[in-house]
Amino acid sequence: MKLLEITITALFSLFVAHGLDAQLPVLETGAQKPMPPEWIDKDTGHRVKRLADREGPNRSFYFHNNPFIAAPGGKGELMVFYGSTDKGMQLFTVNLQTLEVNQLTDSPGRKSGEIVAVKRREVFYQVQDSVFATKVDDSSTRLVYVFPDDFKAGITTLNADERQLAGTWAGPEKRAIYEKYPAKGDYFNRIFEAKIPHTLFTVDVETGELKKIHSENTWLGHIQFSPTDPALLMFCHEGPWHEVDRIWNIDISTGEVKKVHERTVYREIAGHEFWSPDGSTIWYDLQVPRGETFYLAGYNVKNGKKTRYQMDRNEWSIHFNISPDQRLFCGDGGDPTQVAKAEDGMWIYLFRPRKGRFRSEKLVNMKHHGYRPLEPNVHFTPDGKWIVFRADFEGESQVYAVEIQKSK
Repeated sequence: MKLLEITITALFSLFVAHGLDAQLPVLETGAQKPMPPEWIDKDTGHRVKRLADREGPNRSFYFHNNPFIAAPGGKGELMVFYGSTDKGMQLFTVNLQTLEVNQLTDSPGRKSGEIVAVKRREVFYQVQDSVFATKVDDSSTRLVYVFPDDFKAGITTLNADERQLAGTWAGPEKRAIYEKYPAKGDYFNRIFEAKIPHTLFTVDVETGELKKIHSENTWLGHIQFSPTDPALLMFCHEGPWHEVDRIWNIDISTGEVKKVHERTVYREIAGHEFWSPDGSTIWYDLQVPRGETFYLAGYNVKNGKKTRYQMDRNEWSIHFNISPDQRLFCGDGGDPTQVAKAEDGMWIYLFRPRKGRFRSEKLVNMKHHGYRPLEPNVHFTPDGKWIVFRADFEGESQVYAVEIQKSK
């Protein structure tokens, strides 16, 4: 009997040591509703798990909004996400190691502009004209700022020293267009063509001081502070990408504005820009021209050096992201209606840079996911071992993670 116990223990240790997933079902992702809590994607061999074990729809953050923060006492990493409740969508955390879920907010009203402040251990967000901050550790909430009647604006980012929020204000004509034409396909060109006044601003999170830092009669958006330089703010000229020089930086201490990417050919596009973790590089989707040749491009803000990684049409993704160690990239793919018109692009991808090209690996088959209502918005976990995404292949929005290492 003792020998049998030793043998069983040895076999279990072998499975654990080699990461063997013998107990997980091998399934076509999204082919059944519901899926089990974990499974192996039969088309890729990678393990997928649902992160938020709670009823109702759940939704992860936009791709360039960092959702991660260390758990109290060093017990793993937390991810902040949205979950549905009887009071609407609220903010929650999930421990990426234990999958324990905790609710942070319980207030009515639609929340937007979500920002995780890692040093302050708070989540900033906006409800109508008011900005709040909720502590991750005890859910205590404070009112940070209320926009005045003559400057109703929205926050989108927090600077590296976590003292300044930033966002954009737009003239009332913009809201009128949104209300009359709520679908993106109807309002997008109208807002661009209207040349509505926009203003970039900052708000001091301690004093509540509002500063207007830059104004143009064009649509300003996608505003992101550098993760390392408290004074460097990236923004874009919104509109049809082939008609705008989209990506810009402004030094909020001097007001100096600088164009990041200059278009070189007719219908060239650049967009969905995001910062590298060390703040050295702005990465962006580059197509020269639109819908023909596909790259992920980088611009080094310190020395102006440019980098390009070419990819095939099917590998193009709506959003890209970069790993914490900056060695890998990921993408969320796209359906045939997107700009790449890819016939086989509905995958979560891992990309390894090799001599000016991406070498891709498919991680999750997304053919049962609807890209138009819900873009997956990929993130690497802080340990660099998983990629988080959202999908509706179980019938409603849920948050998942796929393991980068292939299952054995």
